[in-house]
Amino acid sequence: MHSIGIDIGGTHIRAARVSATGDILARAAAPSSPDPTIVFDRCLSLIAQIRTPECAAIGIGIPGQVVAATRTILSGGYVDLSGFDFAAKVQAACILPVTIENDATMALLGEAACGAAKGALNVVMLTIGTGIGGAILEQGQVLRGYGTAGQLGHIVVDPDGVPCVCGRIGCVETTSSGTAFGGHLACAGLPADTRAEDLMARTDPTARGVLAAWARPLRQAIDSLTTICNPGLVVLGGGAGAGAVAALQLFPSTQSWFTAPVVAALLGDDAGVIGAAISALPKPKRVIMVNGVPASGKSTVANALSAVTGWPILRLDTIKDPFLRELGPADRPFNRTLGRASYAAIFDILRDAPTGTTMIIDAWFGFQPGQILTQGLISAGIIDTAELWCHAPPEITGARYAARTSDRPSGHPGADYVPELIALAAKAQPMAIGPLRPIDTTITLDLTALLNWLKLPHQRT
Repeated sequence: MHSIGIDIGGTHIRAARVSATGDILARAAAPSSPDPTIVFDRCLSLIAQIRTPECAAIGIGIPGQVVAATRTILSGGYVDLSGFDFAAKVQAACILPVTIENDATMALLGEAACGAAKGALNVVMLTIGTGIGGAILEQGQVLRGYGTAGQLGHIVVDPDGVPCVCGRIGCVETTSSGTAFGGHLACAGLPADTRAEDLMARTDPTARGVLAAWARPLRQAIDSLTTICNPGLVVLGGGAGAGAVAALQLFPSTQSWFTAPVVAALLGDDAGVIGAAISALPKPKRVIMVNGVPASGKSTVANALSAVTGWPILRLDTIKDPFLRELGPADRPFNRTLGRASYAAIFDILRDAPTGTTMIIDAWFGFQPGQILTQGLISAGIIDTAELWCHAPPEITGARYAARTSDRPSGHPGADYVPELIALAAKAQPMAIGPLRPIDTTITLDLTALLNWLKLPHQRT
């Protein structure tokens, strides 16, 4: 499956046909324009140049404030598409679903998919070009607030500075954008084509003065963002991103509780089109099955994983126990009936969950035939699974179960179930229908190794 990504900039409109893994398969470009109608026509032309039957969707990075959920454009700069129902018009013309986001958000999604932020869950990105754009990933999701969070170029760093187009005074965009860098050069009497890298090679006061005027406010903004967001990574992209990373080495962050590495984006001008294309594709749902017999330690593992990822947990007992408490004493056959119904309810919840959702299921899957699990996953549209097989010596499992019988609602087997559980633990096996990782719950959980196995970064210390 392919998709088309479009990045609308002040100078160029770039388009690319991109594979599901982020590989660019074809490119096209055209000059930009402040006229929305011209931009629309050129986008359609670019799409026609690179479209193939494999293309399933279109993603577009838009300059300015964008409410992605409603595909509403609230404001723009040189290219102002507000008041122009851009996504709907492109969708109607191309008969393909269209996703729109702020252009910096698309760049971050591209870097997160296959660039400098690949695999990272908590990232701040600043795109430094004509202005400064920004976007934030929080636990792998774009931070949106009421819809347009992430306009990071409008963090105030100089209250006595110059007016910004947003209406405030002294935004970091007015001090540390590519446009601002040109202004600093002009004030210093330096040629307009001087690069930050050129000034880095010099030690004279003029060169260092320009770099200080440009990079110090940016450092202030990054330090504030690091304090507020506590990211694992700060990525600087855009045409001046690499130069800004180099210049920041001269103005390191002051010693603080709050730190994060600052790195240059890797994808260059491709970040926006790759992110736009990938964001347009339907996101598969994912299930992490934390499996094991009762008292095998699986809830401890599920809780630890949920705490660092934010993924919700679905448990049989969470669904079943309110019914046992409400209905009163129940025998074991009725408990099993509720267990089967709760198992079915979990797959119904998964079926109705949004695309892109990842959930943890904490259950002893072996209480039902394997085909029930397979059918449930299929009915819920789950194609991406991983299984964590939690186990402990049977005697320890039995002792754990016996210790908690008084805390469970009537209907759960009591202490007389322990010999049966010990026998079950001795012969139980994982479901093994996807990637499988055994976890010995008698030793401390290596959460870093688990996250790496799941292809997720561990939390920074």
